Formats: sequence, C-alpha cells, structure tokens
Amino acid sequence: MTVLPDPARLRAHLDRLNQGLLERETAVRLALLAALAGEHVLLIGPPGTAKSELARRLHRAFDGARYFERLLTRFSTPEELFGPLSLQALEADRYERLVDGYLPTAGIAFLDEVFKANSAILNALLTLLNERQFDNGAQRLAVPLVSVIGASNEPPADESLQAFHDRFLLRVPVAPVSDAGFAALLQLDAAPADEAAPPPPITTDERAAVRAAAARVTLGDEALAALAALRTQAAALSLPVSDRRWRQLLGLMRCAAATEGRDTLDAIDLWLAPYAVAHDADSVPRLQQWVDDALLRLPPPADAQDGPLPWLGHAVTAFEKQLELEQRMPAEGEDDAAGKLALARSLGGQDGGEGMHRIVSATLEARLARRWSPVHVAARVAQVDELQAQVQAAQAELQAAHDGLAARLAGRLWLPPGLAARWLGRHGAHLQALAGYAARLAATRAGFAAQPQDAGLPATPPEPVDLTPAPALA
Repeated sequence: MTVLPDPARLRAHLDRLNQGLLERETAVRLALLAALAGEHVLLIGPPGTAKSELARRLHRAFDGARYFERLLTRFSTPEELFGPLSLQALEADRYERLVDGYLPTAGIAFLDEVFKANSAILNALLTLLNERQFDNGAQRLAVPLVSVIGASNEPPADESLQAFHDRFLLRVPVAPVSDAGFAALLQLDAAPADEAAPPPPITTDERAAVRAAAARVTLGDEALAALAALRTQAAALSLPVSDRRWRQLLGLMRCAAATEGRDTLDAIDLWLAPYAVAHDADSVPRLQQWVDDALLRLPPPADAQDGPLPWLGHAVTAFEKQLELEQRMPAEGEDDAAGKLALARSLGGQDGGEGMHRIVSATLEARLARRWSPVHVAARVAQVDELQAQVQAAQAELQAAHDGLAARLAGRLWLPPGLAARWLGRHGAHLQALAGYAARLAATRAGFAAQPQDAGLPATPPEPVDLTPAPALA
C-alpha cells in the first residue's frame, strides 16, 4: 500500500521550488498543492515575474511528468499545442495527430497568455483540462496531465472565455518584487547555489494516495459554517461561484489537510478560498481581509478606530493629564505662589549659582505644591488600579488568543509563512500597545502615590476622572 508523501519531503520540494524566487511563497505553495489535487492554476501578473520559471520547476517535483510550454496568440494553431497531423493516418483516411511531445502527453504544462488563443484551441483545451481526455480523430485518449499553469496579465473580458477561465481553480496574483525586496533581487546572482540533492519526486501512486486520504477528511462544523458565510459574502460582492468550483475548493482544502496529517477541516483552511472565489486579482485582497476579520476574528489593526485600544488609550491619557493638573496646582492660600517661586529662583541664582538655583527652586516648589488628603490620593491610586486591571485582562485575553492561534498554525505545511506572520502580528501589535499602556499607567500610579499629603485635610474623595472620549470633529 502506497503511503502519503512525508510532510518533510513536501517541504523540501517547496523549498526547492521557492529557491531564488523572491516573494513567491504563496504562488509556490498553491502551485504544488493544486498539482497534488489535480487542479489548474492561473497566475495573473505582468511579464517578467517568474511565472514560467515556477512552472518549469514544478514538473521536476513529479515523477515521469513531461513538460510542455507555449505562448499563445490569436494566430496560434492547434498543431502548436496538440501536434501535427499524421500523414500516414491521412493516407488511410484517418484524421489523427502526432501528439508525442505535445500537450496531450505532458504532465505539467505552462500556457502563457492563455486567453489570447482562438476558439479552435480553446474548445479542445476545455475537455483536456477538465476531463483529462483528448479527442484524436475518432478516438478519445486519456492524457497524463497533472496540472496546467496558465498565465495572463488580466482576466478575460470576453464572455465567451468565461467557461475556460472557470477551468482554473486558483487565480493567483503575481506582482513585481516590492521595494523591500529590490536589493535582494539585484543580488540574486551572488547567492550560493543549492548543492543539496533534490528530494525524491512524487510518484503517481503517491498522488493517488493523497487523493484517497483527502476523501477521508471530514468537513467539520466550523469549516461548514465558514464556507456558508463565504458564499454569502461572495454573493454580496457579486462574485459568481459555480457549484463545481465549491466542490473543487473543498477538495483542495481536504488535500491540504490530508498532507498535513489532519482528518478534519477548520476555518483556517479557508485561507485558500480567496484564490478560488475571486474572479480577478483585485478581488483577492478584499476576500483575504474578510477571512481575517469575519472567519478568524482577528483583532482590528492597532490603528483602527474600533475595538478596545482607542478607548484604553484615551483613558490612559486622561489619567496622565489629571496627574499633571494636580501636580501643577499651587498650595491652597498661596495666591502669589508663582511670584514667590520666581523670586526664590532669582535669589538662588544670585547667591549660589546654577547648583544653588536648582536646590532652592526644588525646595520651594515642593513647599508650594498643593497637598492632598490621604483619601484623595488613595482614591486616585484605586482608580488607576481599576484601569490597570482592565488592561491586564485585555492582555491576558489577547495573549491567550495569540497562543491559541499559534498552536493551530503549527505544522501547517501549505500556509504561507508571511500570512501566518500577518495573522499573529495583528495580535502582537495589540499586545505591544497594551504593554505600553501598562507602563504608562504604572508611572501614573507612582505619580499619584507620591503626591504630597496632609492628614489634616478633609477626607473627601475626588470626582472620578472623566474617561469619555471627546467627540470626533466633523
């Protein structure tokens, strides 16, 4: 009985596919996963973004998979893809093609500018991609096709191409290298080559074992609810998704779970969904954002106006301002406190220079400062403690959510590391902000506790600090 490919071996294939391809971790993972599931991928992006290079590398991951590549134009002929007509067959009144070395015998194929082909080619491709069969004269041949990688600058605008567009389960945006990776791009030639032996290629039997294991993965209530919510969101965004595409997406999710050693799908598996549901490159980020917010329930970005952070930030600032106000208030009955302090500073400067000036000023400032009853100070400290408790509770809740998500992400072979880091980073940004609030509150508490006290003053508790945020300006 053939066993599944080991996750470490699949990871080695991913590393080899990704070597030297900057910012392509998502496209690499989706291409290999789609091939394992027997699905096709459309890479959407400008020329020169390593789309064909990824396809050339992909075919080496599969044992015995022949490679075929063509750039399609409106002048392309069926002979360029499916092979020339057999002259011997024509002499015998048969219309057959010599397909050896052409698309019908390929395991991995790369078709550049796929939507520029004419109808004669597209009609044959529809059957070949979906049913893995090719009509060669009077006979219909089964083809060894594993996966087709298509490439285009944009999705098709012609309505007649929608059926062909639907044959590609995943639509993956591929952009030029970002500014952050530009220096690394220029230095790629200086990078040492990987001399390690390539991992053993994935055999036909292993691919069959993956499909068999994927069929045993259960949907799970969480994943079912997530897919139902996604369907509602797709309808709200006017994104048509066929019944076949939903089934294919589910099969891809099951394939990912099976190769990761899981037997049940969950909401995290829907990180794949934007690439299957989106119609074009622009729709992918919108669906990714919805998955983050609605399905995974990540906290909002740290600079967002909703959520607990803006309120806590306002509350911390309100206590800091209250402390500053109370520290600046002069002692009761000292109407000319400012004049006395100015005179003392002047005298200190005349008598003893700068050092004496500081000593005299500090002494008089302390003597002229407002004194507070112990009840007042204790009340202020208690108010800060109450807010500190809220910050600590928010920290504990967020830390638990962060740790829980990190545990669920551990061992996910196909999830792009950048995506996992972005998810965990949402929690991390909030935790960092809360740590800053906690430090500011600790300093504020110490400031209230150090206020000058007079036990003879009336034991009147102060009014609570107003923590209501100011209304936003129109």
